[in-house]
Amino acid sequence: MPFIRFLVWRAAGAALLVFAVSSGAVLLAQLAPGDYAGVLGRNQATIAAERQRLGLDLPLAQQYGRWLRRAAALDLGVSLQTERPVGPLVLERARNTAALAIVALAVATAIGIPCGVVTGSRRGGGARLLRGASLVLLSTPSLVTSLLLLTLAAATGWLPVSGMDGPRHFVVPTLALALPVAAALERLQSRSLADVLARPASMAARARGIPDGRIVWRHAWRQSLGPVLAVYGVIVGSLFSGSFAVELVTSWPGLGDLMLGALMARDTNLVAGCAAAGAAFVAAGVFAAEVAHVLVDPRLTLSRAGHV
Repeated sequence: MPFIRFLVWRAAGAALLVFAVSSGAVLLAQLAPGDYAGVLGRNQATIAAERQRLGLDLPLAQQYGRWLRRAAALDLGVSLQTERPVGPLVLERARNTAALAIVALAVATAIGIPCGVVTGSRRGGGARLLRGASLVLLSTPSLVTSLLLLTLAAATGWLPVSGMDGPRHFVVPTLALALPVAAALERLQSRSLADVLARPASMAARARGIPDGRIVWRHAWRQSLGPVLAVYGVIVGSLFSGSFAVELVTSWPGLGDLMLGALMARDTNLVAGCAAAGAAFVAAGVFAAEVAHVLVDPRLTLSRAGHV
């Protein structure tokens, strides 16, 4: 029962986050100077007629109320630019963003966790080299990393520099997203594993003659996953939100490109739809990470359920 209550409250919190972000995007887009009709650059009479046709001449509260009624019915409205429903348009681009982010997350996890186990359990030259590389990558934004990788790909001709026509097009944007995240995971895993190895149980296992490799890879690394999973949702959220900039640099046809076009055209409905999709990614990542953390350590269920 506590676990079910925990799931219900966390799901409700995720839904509230999506609503708050999309609602805020609508209000900010409406409060900003100008609107879609003004961007068209026609004469004043045509602009006024277009504003009236689209309902952009209505008071802010009335415009927001109309959007709110549609949102309550899970209707994101119609794009002012393309006159297509926002939902399918956003979903099409969200698939591309999700594909890139999921591949990047898998690569980051496959690199960061094992490297963290190595640096958290060893003190040799190889471990120091991994720590140094991790600190450099951690301090380098994904945008800068993507520009460096893009320059390298263009100079060597080894990899395509834009689009998503095949597996090779994933390499540059995936590495741009995955490397900083892998560095963050390495730091977290390393610190957590070092704490586990300093516990009396690990010290007692060494005293009984159990090899260090067996202690680390069979027992300690699993016990050290709790703190990593606790912040995994934040990492997932930063990965999805950080992908917007990488998408623009690498011409990846995802939500980033769609959001930029919507902002420049003052397409309020499309801006809100993109914001909702981005918030949904973040909320889903945080929710999945919290559930995984509770499954790893069931004792957290009662404590977290009692604080919702």
